[in-house]
Amino acid sequence: MSSNGTAAEGCKTASSSNATASQMRMSAAVSVVCMSVGILSNTLALIILVKAYRRFRLKTKASFLLFASGLVMTNFLGHLINGSMVLYLYSVGMDWKALEHRGVLCDFFGASMVFFGLSPLLLGCAMAVERCFGVTRPLFHSAALTSRHTRALLGLVWLLAAFVALLPILAHRSYHVQHSQSWCFFREEGALDWLDVFLPLLFSSVGLLSLGISILCNAVAGVTLLRSKLRSQRHRKDTAQHLEMICQLLAIMLVSCICWAPFLVTIILQSTQAQDHRRCGRMLLAVRMATWNQILDPWVYILLRRAVMKKLFLVIGRCCGLHSFHKWNCSTLNGSMHLRSFPQGRDYCGTLDKDSLPMSAIKPVPCT
Repeated sequence: MSSNGTAAEGCKTASSSNATASQMRMSAAVSVVCMSVGILSNTLALIILVKAYRRFRLKTKASFLLFASGLVMTNFLGHLINGSMVLYLYSVGMDWKALEHRGVLCDFFGASMVFFGLSPLLLGCAMAVERCFGVTRPLFHSAALTSRHTRALLGLVWLLAAFVALLPILAHRSYHVQHSQSWCFFREEGALDWLDVFLPLLFSSVGLLSLGISILCNAVAGVTLLRSKLRSQRHRKDTAQHLEMICQLLAIMLVSCICWAPFLVTIILQSTQAQDHRRCGRMLLAVRMATWNQILDPWVYILLRRAVMKKLFLVIGRCCGLHSFHKWNCSTLNGSMHLRSFPQGRDYCGTLDKDSLPMSAIKPVPCT
C-alpha cells in the first residue's frame, strides 16, 4: 500500500472540486515524501539482506533471510506501484470521470492495494512460523526447510495474496473509488448481496489471522530460546543468530499490529454496520497508518542487526559509567552474542576449557 491523501481531506463527495489547490499540493507532497522514503529504505534493507544471505546461504538463517528479502521486495514494489498510481491521480486532479479507462484503472489499483497490503502480513506470519520451527525443532527445520522449499513457500504466499486480490474481479465485483477519491478498495457501502460483505471480511480475517499466528509463534520461540539459555551453561554458537532474528520478528510484529490492526478492524466495522460519514475520516486515517508499515519494516533489518546492537550496548555501557560492560565474544566463536563482564584494560576473550571447543579450535586472540 502507499500514501493516499491526507486525513485532513476528510470524506469528500463523488468529486474533488471542494479540495483547494493548496490542499492538493500538500497531499501530493506528502505522497511524494512517503513514496521516496519507502523506496530508499526498502532498497537499503534489501542490499543488507542480500549480503547477509550470501554469507549464511548454507546455514539455518538462509530461509529466514529469503523470507525477509521477499518481504522487503514486496514493500518496495508496493511503494513504487501504488505510489505512482496516487501521484497520477493527483496529476489529473482526482477527476475519475475524466479518465478513459477508469474501471480498469480502479480494478488494478484496488487489486494492488489488497495484494501489497496482505502480502507483508502473510510473509510476517510465514517468517514467525519458520523461526518457531527453527528454535523448537531445529533438526526438522534443517532437514525439511531447504532453500528450494523456502522459495516454494514464498511463491505460495504471493499466490494466496494474489488470489484474494483478484477474487472481486473474478466474481464480477469491481473495486470502487473511495470517498477521498485517492484510492480504490472493496465496496464499503450499498452492498448488493452477501458477496460484497464477504470480500472485505475475508481480507480482514486473513490479515488478523496472520497477526494472531505471528504473535503465538513469536511467543513460543522467545520462551523456548529463553528457557534454553537459562538451562544451559554453555553458549551455543547459533544463539546470537536466533536472538537477532527473534528481535527482528518481534519488532516486525509490533509494527504490523500498530499499523494494520486499526485498518483491519475498521474494515470489519464498516462491512457489518450501517454506513456513517464520520467513519470515512477514520478509514482514511487507518489507511495512512497501514502505509507506514511498509516504511518502518525495512528499518527493522537496518537497525536490529548484531553489528548495530553491539555498538549500542557498548555506548550504553559507557554512558552509564559501568566499570565492567557487556561485550560480545570474538570472531573465533563465530559471532556468538555471549555476554561477559570484562575488567578494564587489555585482556583475552575469556578462558575456554577443552570441552567447549571442537578439535579444530583456534586459540583465543586478544580483543581489540
